[in-house]
Amino acid sequence: MVVRAIALSLALLLGIGIIVPLSTDNAEAGPSKSKKSKTKKRSWKGVKKYSKRWWQLYRAQERRKKALAKKRRALKLRQLRLAGAGAVEPMAQSKVPSKTVPEKSKKAAVSAAAVLPSGKPAPAGWNAAESSPAELRFRVDDSAGSQVGSASISVVGPAISEAGATVSSKAVGGVSTATLRREVINKMIQENGWVVNDYKKVIGGRDVYVVVAQSQAKNGRVQSRMFYFTEVDGRIYSVATNSPVEEAERLAEESEKVIDSLKSRIRPVQRAAIKE
Repeated sequence: MVVRAIALSLALLLGIGIIVPLSTDNAEAGPSKSKKSKTKKRSWKGVKKYSKRWWQLYRAQERRKKALAKKRRALKLRQLRLAGAGAVEPMAQSKVPSKTVPEKSKKAAVSAAAVLPSGKPAPAGWNAAESSPAELRFRVDDSAGSQVGSASISVVGPAISEAGATVSSKAVGGVSTATLRREVINKMIQENGWVVNDYKKVIGGRDVYVVVAQSQAKNGRVQSRMFYFTEVDGRIYSVATNSPVEEAERLAEESEKVIDSLKSRIRPVQRAAIKE
């Protein structure tokens, strides 16, 4: 019995001696492991705090944080936009009929604007272009719808009253042809062109002064330039065309038709303004 009691006492003491150190090691191991994990997370081992290297690593870390935050914001914004587009699409479809009407009316307005100052329709192929108060402009197309030239109608200025003045063969509406020719020359100087010829002819019973000129296009080809001047209702009108040489004859015929139409009564609302 004595031997058994001694053996149990020794076993109890031995067990306590083993358990206490182990529990102490485990208790101390907790904080040390957490410190090691923090050090591994930063991966700045051996870097002195606030040193040059430390600041480099710190700034790099901040840049990564900002880039990540930026990506998250961009993703969120994209999601919001996609959600908004899904909501707007049904509304856009419901507005299709209302958009179709203005488009048709716009086309109708463009076709209706292709008229001459007299109110008569412009020649075939003459389509209204962007104009100004001082000048009506037209785009001239061929039968295929491709642009081959341009034309314009404007008022040069008032005619000079012939009362008390001698009617001259070298004048249109009392304004000398030399003055009108000089105007064309000045225009050609600005556009790198030159005057070829000038003459007078009668179109529709009216005296018309014609100046033939040429200019060079951007592609290097020579352009035919025609300028017609005539007096209508106390004003001197000008019809000018610009086209390739091969289209010059066609535009000359159509320009004479326009000049002939000007003898009709001009509507006040469609009268071109005087050039300044």
